[in-house]
Amino acid sequence: MTAYARSLERSTGMPVETAYRDFAMRRKFRRMLTIAALLAASLTGGTWLYTQHPKFGKLPDGARLDKIKRSPNYSGDGFQNLIPTPVLVDDRSFVSVGIGYLFAKKDRPVPTLPIPSVKTDIQSLDRNMDVVVWLGHSPYFIQLGGNRILIDPVFSASAGPVPYLNKAFAGTNPYTAEDVPEIDYLLITHDHWDHLDYSTVTALRAKTQTVVCGLGIGAHLERWGYDKEKIHEADWYSVLESEHGFAIHVLPARHYSGRLLTRNKALWAGYALTTASRRIFVSGDSGYGPHFAEIGHRFGGFDLVALDTGQYDEQWPHIHMTPEEAAQAAQDLQADALLPGHIGKFSLARHPWDGPFRRITAASERRSYRLLTPMIGSPIVLDDPQHRFPRWWEDLAQSAAVGASIVKVDTR
Repeated sequence: MTAYARSLERSTGMPVETAYRDFAMRRKFRRMLTIAALLAASLTGGTWLYTQHPKFGKLPDGARLDKIKRSPNYSGDGFQNLIPTPVLVDDRSFVSVGIGYLFAKKDRPVPTLPIPSVKTDIQSLDRNMDVVVWLGHSPYFIQLGGNRILIDPVFSASAGPVPYLNKAFAGTNPYTAEDVPEIDYLLITHDHWDHLDYSTVTALRAKTQTVVCGLGIGAHLERWGYDKEKIHEADWYSVLESEHGFAIHVLPARHYSGRLLTRNKALWAGYALTTASRRIFVSGDSGYGPHFAEIGHRFGGFDLVALDTGQYDEQWPHIHMTPEEAAQAAQDLQADALLPGHIGKFSLARHPWDGPFRRITAASERRSYRLLTPMIGSPIVLDDPQHRFPRWWEDLAQSAAVGASIVKVDTR
Protein backbone atom coordinates (compact mmCIF):
# COMPACT_ATOMS: atom_id res chain seq x y z
CA MET A 1 0.00 0.00 0.00
CA THR A 2 1.37 3.42 -0.98
CA ALA A 3 1.82 6.26 1.45
CA TYR A 4 -1.03 8.15 -0.33
CA ALA A 5 -3.36 5.16 0.01
CA ARG A 6 -2.54 4.80 3.73
CA SER A 7 -3.15 8.55 4.20
CA LEU A 8 -6.47 8.33 2.33
CA GLU A 9 -7.57 5.38 4.46
CA ARG A 10 -6.71 7.21 7.68
CA SER A 11 -8.41 10.48 6.62
CA THR A 12 -11.66 8.87 5.42
CA GLY A 13 -11.90 6.10 7.97
CA MET A 14 -12.82 3.59 5.27
CA PRO A 15 -10.93 0.95 3.25
CA VAL A 16 -8.90 2.44 0.47
CA GLU A 17 -10.92 0.72 -2.27
CA THR A 18 -14.15 2.22 -0.87
CA ALA A 19 -12.50 5.62 -0.49
CA TYR A 20 -11.37 5.55 -4.13
CA ARG A 21 -14.89 4.64 -5.29
CA ASP A 22 -16.43 7.39 -3.16
CA PHE A 23 -13.95 9.92 -4.53
CA ALA A 24 -14.68 8.85 -8.12
CA MET A 25 -18.45 9.04 -7.61
CA ARG A 26 -18.19 12.52 -6.12
CA ARG A 27 -16.07 13.70 -9.03
CA LYS A 28 -18.52 12.18 -11.54
CA PHE A 29 -21.45 13.83 -9.77
CA ARG A 30 -19.72 17.22 -9.81
CA ARG A 31 -19.02 16.79 -13.51
CA MET A 32 -22.68 15.95 -14.17
CA LEU A 33 -23.81 19.01 -12.21
CA THR A 34 -21.44 21.19 -14.21
CA ILE A 35 -22.70 19.80 -17.51
CA ALA A 36 -26.34 20.25 -16.43
CA ALA A 37 -25.66 23.83 -15.39
CA LEU A 38 -23.99 24.57 -18.71
CA LEU A 39 -26.89 23.02 -20.64
CA ALA A 40 -29.43 25.00 -18.61
CA ALA A 41 -27.48 28.20 -19.18
CA SER A 42 -27.21 27.46 -22.90
CA LEU A 43 -30.94 26.73 -23.14
CA THR A 44 -31.83 29.87 -21.21
CA GLY A 45 -29.45 31.99 -23.22
CA GLY A 46 -30.59 30.48 -26.51
CA THR A 47 -34.24 31.04 -25.63
CA TRP A 48 -33.51 34.63 -24.69
CA LEU A 49 -31.63 35.21 -27.93
CA TYR A 50 -34.47 33.65 -29.94
CA THR A 51 -37.05 35.93 -28.32
CA GLN A 52 -35.01 38.95 -29.46
CA HIS A 53 -35.99 38.19 -33.05
CA PRO A 54 -38.03 41.07 -34.51
CA LYS A 55 -41.04 38.81 -35.05
CA PHE A 56 -41.78 38.95 -31.32
CA GLY A 57 -42.51 42.64 -31.75
CA LYS A 58 -42.12 45.36 -29.18
CA LEU A 59 -44.04 46.48 -26.13
CA PRO A 60 -45.31 50.06 -26.07
CA ASP A 61 -43.17 52.60 -24.25
CA GLY A 62 -42.58 56.35 -24.02
CA ALA A 63 -45.26 58.63 -25.47
CA ARG A 64 -47.16 55.65 -26.89
CA LEU A 65 -47.48 54.09 -23.43
CA ASP A 66 -48.52 57.44 -21.93
CA LYS A 67 -51.32 57.66 -24.49
CA ILE A 68 -52.39 54.10 -23.76
CA LYS A 69 -52.64 54.79 -20.04
CA ARG A 70 -55.10 57.60 -20.73
CA SER A 71 -57.52 55.20 -22.45
CA PRO A 72 -60.74 54.52 -20.51
CA ASN A 73 -60.25 50.86 -21.50
CA TYR A 74 -56.86 50.62 -19.78
CA SER A 75 -56.78 49.77 -16.10
CA GLY A 76 -53.96 48.73 -13.81
CA ASP A 77 -51.29 47.39 -16.12
CA GLY A 78 -53.31 46.37 -19.17
CA PHE A 79 -56.39 46.77 -21.34
CA GLN A 80 -59.69 45.41 -20.04
CA ASN A 81 -62.79 44.02 -21.73
CA LEU A 82 -66.14 45.76 -21.36
CA ILE A 83 -67.37 42.90 -19.15
CA PRO A 84 -65.36 40.46 -16.99
CA THR A 85 -63.58 38.04 -19.34
CA PRO A 86 -61.26 35.43 -17.83
CA VAL A 87 -59.15 33.89 -20.56
CA LEU A 88 -59.33 30.42 -18.97
CA VAL A 89 -62.10 28.92 -16.86
CA ASP A 90 -59.78 27.81 -14.05
CA ASP A 91 -56.55 28.93 -12.43
CA ARG A 92 -54.25 26.79 -14.54
CA SER A 93 -51.54 28.57 -16.48
CA PHE A 94 -51.29 28.82 -20.26
CA VAL A 95 -48.35 26.44 -20.08
CA SER A 96 -50.29 23.72 -18.27
CA VAL A 97 -53.30 24.16 -20.56
CA GLY A 98 -51.00 24.06 -23.59
CA ILE A 99 -49.32 20.86 -22.41
CA GLY A 100 -52.72 19.33 -21.73
CA TYR A 101 -53.86 20.34 -25.20
CA LEU A 102 -50.85 18.68 -26.82
CA PHE A 103 -51.65 15.34 -25.19
CA ALA A 104 -55.45 15.57 -25.21
CA LYS A 105 -57.48 13.36 -27.50
CA LYS A 106 -58.67 15.32 -30.53
CA ASP A 107 -61.43 14.49 -32.97
CA ARG A 108 -60.18 15.05 -36.55
CA PRO A 109 -58.48 18.40 -35.90
CA VAL A 110 -56.81 18.36 -39.34
CA PRO A 111 -58.40 17.35 -42.68
CA THR A 112 -56.90 14.28 -44.30
CA LEU A 113 -57.17 15.84 -47.77
CA PRO A 114 -56.20 19.30 -49.04
CA ILE A 115 -58.74 22.07 -48.53
CA PRO A 116 -60.20 23.26 -51.86
CA SER A 117 -59.56 26.88 -52.82
CA VAL A 118 -60.18 29.34 -55.63
CA LYS A 119 -57.39 31.73 -56.54
CA THR A 120 -59.19 34.85 -57.65
CA ASP A 121 -56.93 37.36 -59.36
CA ILE A 122 -57.64 40.11 -56.82
CA GLN A 123 -55.24 42.50 -58.54
CA SER A 124 -57.51 42.65 -61.58
CA LEU A 125 -60.77 43.15 -59.70
CA ASP A 126 -62.69 46.24 -60.76
CA ARG A 127 -61.82 48.69 -57.99
CA ASN A 128 -65.36 50.10 -58.01
CA MET A 129 -66.92 46.70 -57.32
CA ASP A 130 -67.81 46.11 -53.67
CA VAL A 131 -66.50 42.64 -52.89
CA VAL A 132 -65.26 40.51 -49.97
CA VAL A 133 -62.76 37.67 -50.40
CA TRP A 134 -62.16 35.33 -47.47
CA LEU A 135 -58.53 34.21 -47.51
CA GLY A 136 -58.83 31.40 -44.94
CA HIS A 137 -58.96 31.68 -41.14
CA SER A 138 -59.32 35.41 -40.35
CA PRO A 139 -57.82 37.38 -43.28
CA TYR A 140 -60.16 39.20 -45.67
CA PHE A 141 -59.54 41.24 -48.80
CA ILE A 142 -62.30 43.81 -49.13
CA GLN A 143 -63.14 46.42 -51.74
CA LEU A 144 -65.64 49.00 -50.55
CA GLY A 145 -66.37 52.44 -51.93
CA GLY A 146 -63.34 52.30 -54.20
CA ASN A 147 -61.02 51.42 -51.31
CA ARG A 148 -58.91 48.29 -51.00
CA ILE A 149 -58.73 46.90 -47.48
CA LEU A 150 -56.78 43.92 -46.17
CA ILE A 151 -57.52 42.53 -42.70
CA ASP A 152 -55.23 40.31 -40.60
CA PRO A 153 -53.25 38.81 -43.51
CA VAL A 154 -51.38 35.57 -42.76
CA PHE A 155 -49.73 33.97 -45.80
CA SER A 156 -47.16 31.93 -43.84
CA ALA A 157 -47.16 28.14 -43.60
CA SER A 158 -47.64 28.29 -39.83
CA ALA A 159 -48.88 30.72 -37.20
CA GLY A 160 -46.83 30.82 -34.02
CA PRO A 161 -43.52 31.78 -32.46
CA VAL A 162 -41.98 28.43 -33.39
CA PRO A 163 -42.00 27.28 -37.04
CA TYR A 164 -44.54 24.52 -37.77
CA LEU A 165 -46.15 24.89 -34.33
CA ASN A 166 -49.55 25.70 -35.89
CA LYS A 167 -49.27 24.48 -39.46
CA ALA A 168 -51.75 25.66 -42.04
CA PHE A 169 -53.92 22.93 -43.57
CA ALA A 170 -52.80 21.69 -46.95
CA GLY A 171 -54.34 23.74 -49.74
CA THR A 172 -55.09 26.83 -47.63
CA ASN A 173 -52.18 29.04 -48.74
CA PRO A 174 -52.86 29.88 -52.39
CA TYR A 175 -52.01 33.56 -51.86
CA THR A 176 -48.74 35.36 -51.22
CA ALA A 177 -47.96 39.02 -50.66
CA GLU A 178 -47.10 39.26 -54.36
CA ASP A 179 -50.73 38.47 -55.25
CA VAL A 180 -52.01 41.47 -53.29
CA PRO A 181 -52.51 44.83 -55.03
CA GLU A 182 -51.68 48.21 -53.50
CA ILE A 183 -53.58 48.42 -50.21
CA ASP A 184 -55.28 51.61 -49.03
CA TYR A 185 -55.88 50.29 -45.52
CA LEU A 186 -54.28 47.39 -43.67
CA LEU A 187 -56.39 46.56 -40.61
CA ILE A 188 -55.04 44.53 -37.69
CA THR A 189 -57.56 43.29 -35.11
CA HIS A 190 -54.97 42.24 -32.50
CA ASP A 191 -51.40 41.01 -32.16
CA HIS A 192 -51.80 37.24 -31.79
CA TRP A 193 -49.65 35.21 -34.18
CA ASP A 194 -52.54 33.97 -36.32
CA HIS A 195 -53.63 37.58 -36.99
CA LEU A 196 -50.41 39.60 -37.02
CA ASP A 197 -47.84 37.67 -39.04
CA TYR A 198 -44.36 39.16 -39.18
CA SER A 199 -43.34 37.70 -42.54
CA THR A 200 -46.58 38.67 -44.26
CA VAL A 201 -46.84 42.17 -42.83
CA THR A 202 -43.22 43.04 -43.59
CA ALA A 203 -43.68 41.75 -47.17
CA LEU A 204 -46.69 44.06 -47.56
CA ARG A 205 -44.98 47.14 -46.14
CA ALA A 206 -44.22 48.82 -49.49
CA LYS A 207 -47.79 48.15 -50.74
CA THR A 208 -49.57 49.62 -47.72
CA GLN A 209 -50.72 53.23 -47.57
CA THR A 210 -52.25 53.28 -44.07
CA VAL A 211 -52.39 50.84 -41.17
CA VAL A 212 -55.32 50.95 -38.75
CA CYS A 213 -54.95 49.07 -35.47
CA GLY A 214 -55.72 49.17 -31.78
CA LEU A 215 -53.65 51.20 -29.35
CA GLY A 216 -50.21 49.69 -28.78
CA ILE A 217 -49.95 47.55 -31.92
CA GLY A 218 -48.06 50.30 -33.64
CA ALA A 219 -45.02 49.44 -31.50
CA HIS A 220 -44.73 46.11 -33.32
CA LEU A 221 -45.14 47.71 -36.72
CA GLU A 222 -42.59 50.43 -36.12
CA ARG A 223 -40.05 47.81 -35.08
CA TRP A 224 -40.80 46.05 -38.36
CA GLY A 225 -39.99 49.12 -40.44
CA TYR A 226 -43.37 50.81 -40.89
CA ASP A 227 -43.26 54.61 -40.95
CA LYS A 228 -44.92 56.12 -37.92
CA GLU A 229 -46.91 58.44 -40.20
CA LYS A 230 -48.56 55.41 -41.84
CA ILE A 231 -49.89 53.97 -38.58
CA HIS A 232 -53.25 55.03 -37.19
CA GLU A 233 -53.63 53.59 -33.67
CA ALA A 234 -57.07 54.00 -32.19
CA ASP A 235 -59.24 53.27 -29.18
CA TRP A 236 -62.67 51.67 -29.27
CA TYR A 237 -65.38 53.83 -30.84
CA SER A 238 -62.85 55.89 -32.75
CA VAL A 239 -63.49 56.56 -36.43
CA LEU A 240 -61.19 57.25 -39.38
CA GLU A 241 -63.03 59.04 -42.18
CA SER A 242 -61.91 59.65 -45.76
CA GLU A 243 -62.87 62.54 -48.02
CA HIS A 244 -65.31 60.44 -50.05
CA GLY A 245 -67.61 59.16 -47.32
CA PHE A 246 -65.73 55.97 -46.51
CA ALA A 247 -65.16 55.37 -42.78
CA ILE A 248 -63.42 52.80 -40.58
CA HIS A 249 -64.92 52.45 -37.11
CA VAL A 250 -62.77 50.80 -34.41
CA LEU A 251 -65.11 48.82 -32.17
CA PRO A 252 -64.98 46.61 -29.06
CA ALA A 253 -64.25 42.89 -29.10
CA ARG A 254 -64.10 40.44 -26.19
CA HIS A 255 -60.63 38.94 -26.23
CA TYR A 256 -57.04 39.65 -25.10
CA SER A 257 -53.63 40.37 -26.63
CA GLY A 258 -49.94 39.44 -26.38
CA ARG A 259 -47.27 37.75 -28.50
CA LEU A 260 -45.26 36.09 -25.71
CA LEU A 261 -45.93 36.02 -21.95
CA THR A 262 -46.98 39.65 -21.41
CA ARG A 263 -50.69 40.18 -21.96
CA ASN A 264 -53.02 43.06 -22.80
CA LYS A 265 -50.46 45.77 -23.54
CA ALA A 266 -52.11 46.33 -26.94
CA LEU A 267 -55.81 46.73 -27.68
CA TRP A 268 -57.88 44.13 -29.57
CA ALA A 269 -60.74 45.35 -31.77
CA GLY A 270 -63.38 44.70 -34.39
CA TYR A 271 -64.12 47.01 -37.32
CA ALA A 272 -67.12 48.47 -39.12
CA LEU A 273 -66.47 49.64 -42.68
CA THR A 274 -69.09 52.04 -43.97
CA THR A 275 -70.01 54.06 -47.04
CA ALA A 276 -73.17 55.98 -47.81
CA SER A 277 -74.80 52.78 -49.06
CA ARG A 278 -73.06 49.80 -47.37
CA ARG A 279 -71.96 48.57 -43.97
CA ILE A 280 -69.61 45.64 -43.23
CA PHE A 281 -68.58 44.41 -39.77
CA VAL A 282 -65.58 42.23 -38.92
CA SER A 283 -65.47 40.96 -35.34
CA GLY A 284 -61.82 39.89 -35.08
CA ASP A 285 -61.39 37.31 -32.32
CA SER A 286 -64.21 37.78 -29.85
CA GLY A 287 -66.29 35.91 -27.36
CA TYR A 288 -70.03 36.52 -27.31
CA GLY A 289 -71.20 39.56 -25.39
CA PRO A 290 -73.62 42.50 -25.28
CA HIS A 291 -71.34 44.59 -27.50
CA PHE A 292 -72.80 42.91 -30.59
CA ALA A 293 -76.33 44.12 -29.90
CA GLU A 294 -75.01 47.59 -29.05
CA ILE A 295 -73.06 47.76 -32.32
CA GLY A 296 -76.06 46.50 -34.29
CA HIS A 297 -78.22 49.21 -32.73
CA ARG A 298 -75.58 51.91 -33.28
CA PHE A 299 -75.22 51.18 -37.00
CA GLY A 300 -78.74 50.01 -37.77
CA GLY A 301 -77.60 46.68 -39.15
CA PHE A 302 -75.02 45.44 -41.67
CA ASP A 303 -74.98 44.14 -45.21
CA LEU A 304 -72.42 41.52 -44.16
CA VAL A 305 -70.78 40.47 -40.91
CA ALA A 306 -67.65 38.28 -40.68
CA LEU A 307 -67.60 36.67 -37.25
CA ASP A 308 -65.33 34.52 -35.09
CA THR A 309 -66.91 31.06 -35.42
CA GLY A 310 -64.12 28.61 -34.58
CA GLN A 311 -61.31 27.69 -32.18
CA TYR A 312 -63.84 27.46 -29.36
CA ASP A 313 -63.11 25.24 -26.37
CA GLU A 314 -64.61 24.57 -22.96
CA GLN A 315 -61.33 25.78 -21.44
CA TRP A 316 -61.75 29.29 -22.92
CA PRO A 317 -65.48 29.88 -23.50
CA HIS A 318 -65.35 33.67 -23.09
CA ILE A 319 -62.79 34.64 -25.74
CA HIS A 320 -64.11 32.79 -28.82
CA MET A 321 -67.65 32.09 -29.96
CA THR A 322 -69.22 28.74 -30.62
CA PRO A 323 -71.07 28.58 -33.95
CA GLU A 324 -74.36 28.89 -32.10
CA GLU A 325 -73.13 32.08 -30.40
CA ALA A 326 -71.92 33.44 -33.74
CA ALA A 327 -75.40 32.83 -35.17
CA GLN A 328 -76.90 34.82 -32.31
CA ALA A 329 -74.31 37.57 -32.70
CA ALA A 330 -75.23 37.90 -36.39
CA GLN A 331 -78.83 38.29 -35.31
CA ASP A 332 -77.83 40.89 -32.69
CA LEU A 333 -75.90 42.81 -35.35
CA GLN A 334 -79.00 42.85 -37.61
CA ALA A 335 -76.96 41.26 -40.39
CA ASP A 336 -78.23 40.55 -43.88
CA ALA A 337 -75.45 37.99 -44.40
CA LEU A 338 -73.01 36.08 -42.18
CA LEU A 339 -69.53 35.00 -43.25
CA PRO A 340 -68.08 32.63 -40.62
CA GLY A 341 -64.37 33.12 -39.91
CA HIS A 342 -61.47 31.95 -37.73
CA ILE A 343 -61.88 28.54 -39.33
CA GLY A 344 -60.68 26.43 -42.23
CA LYS A 345 -56.89 26.92 -42.03
CA PHE A 346 -55.44 26.32 -38.54
CA SER A 347 -56.33 23.95 -35.71
CA LEU A 348 -56.04 25.87 -32.44
CA ALA A 349 -58.68 23.96 -30.47
CA ARG A 350 -59.85 20.39 -30.01
CA HIS A 351 -62.98 20.46 -32.15
CA PRO A 352 -63.06 18.74 -35.56
CA TRP A 353 -61.73 20.94 -38.34
CA ASP A 354 -65.13 20.94 -40.07
CA GLY A 355 -67.17 21.19 -36.85
CA PRO A 356 -67.69 24.97 -37.14
CA PHE A 357 -68.97 24.64 -40.72
CA ARG A 358 -71.46 21.93 -39.80
CA ARG A 359 -72.65 23.65 -36.62
CA ILE A 360 -73.02 27.15 -38.10
CA THR A 361 -75.02 25.68 -40.97
CA ALA A 362 -77.43 24.06 -38.52
CA ALA A 363 -77.54 27.13 -36.26
CA SER A 364 -78.34 29.42 -39.21
CA GLU A 365 -81.50 27.59 -40.25
CA ARG A 366 -84.59 29.81 -40.04
CA ARG A 367 -82.47 32.87 -39.24
CA SER A 368 -83.11 36.23 -40.86
CA TYR A 369 -79.64 36.40 -42.48
CA ARG A 370 -78.03 34.49 -45.37
CA LEU A 371 -75.16 32.16 -44.49
CA LEU A 372 -72.16 32.53 -46.83
CA THR A 373 -69.65 29.65 -46.94
CA PRO A 374 -67.31 30.32 -49.85
CA MET A 375 -64.15 28.37 -50.57
CA ILE A 376 -60.97 30.23 -49.71
CA GLY A 377 -60.49 32.89 -52.38
CA SER A 378 -64.01 32.79 -53.83
CA PRO A 379 -65.33 36.38 -54.11
CA ILE A 380 -68.53 37.56 -52.48
CA VAL A 381 -69.98 40.29 -54.69
CA LEU A 382 -72.15 42.50 -52.50
CA ASP A 383 -74.33 43.58 -55.44
CA ASP A 384 -75.47 39.95 -55.80
CA PRO A 385 -77.61 39.22 -52.72
CA GLN A 386 -78.83 35.93 -54.21
CA HIS A 387 -75.40 34.31 -54.49
CA ARG A 388 -75.15 31.04 -52.59
CA PHE A 389 -72.14 28.79 -52.01
CA PRO A 390 -72.01 24.98 -51.88
CA ARG A 391 -71.23 23.04 -48.73
CA TRP A 392 -67.80 22.21 -50.04
CA TRP A 393 -66.57 20.66 -46.76
CA GLU A 394 -69.22 17.91 -47.06
CA ASP A 395 -67.88 16.84 -50.44
CA LEU A 396 -64.21 17.21 -49.60
CA ALA A 397 -63.41 13.50 -49.72
CA GLN A 398 -65.20 12.98 -53.05
CA SER A 399 -63.76 16.13 -54.66
CA ALA A 400 -60.19 15.82 -53.38
CA ALA A 401 -58.71 15.72 -56.88
CA VAL A 402 -60.50 18.93 -57.84
CA GLY A 403 -60.17 20.57 -54.44
CA ALA A 404 -56.43 20.06 -54.23
CA SER A 405 -55.93 22.12 -57.38
CA ILE A 406 -56.21 25.89 -57.43
CA VAL A 407 -58.51 27.34 -60.06
CA LYS A 408 -57.59 30.58 -61.82
CA VAL A 409 -60.53 32.98 -62.05
CA ASP A 410 -60.50 35.71 -64.72
CA THR A 411 -62.15 38.75 -63.13
CA ARG A 412 -61.52 41.26 -65.91
